[in-house]
Amino acid sequence: QVQVVESGGGLVQAGGSLRLSCAPSGRTFSTYTMGWFRQAPGKTREFVAAISWSGGRTYYTDSVKGRFTISRDNATNTMYLQMNSLKPEDTAVYYCAAAPFLAPGTYSSMGSYRYWGQGTQVTVSS
Repeated sequence: QVQVVESGGGLVQAGGSLRLSCAPSGRTFSTYTMGWFRQAPGKTREFVAAISWSGGRTYYTDSVKGRFTISRDNATNTMYLQMNSLKPEDTAVYYCAAAPFLAPGTYSSMGSYRYWGQGTQVTVSS
């Protein structure tokens, strides 16, 4: 059974940092594109960042460019999202997702990802 588990969420003041981790289990995800999405209260789930299977390509939504960094360690089957200079508007539940096959240009589409975690809460206070 495939599971995707996120960790690392919490409460932080504006300007602070958090690092989220994603550890899929049940299979090796080293050939999968991995992504982070988030959902704020009352809003739809949105794309945050994605990373290719090799780590050679990364993608970010404009609002987090320069503040968030996505990375992965295929040796340990773990993906990370380093979040710096956090803002209250970053408050959301953050979800890890895995895509075995990704058509070009679809990395920001939820429908491209097959496996999803349960989410981890990130709260940024002002």
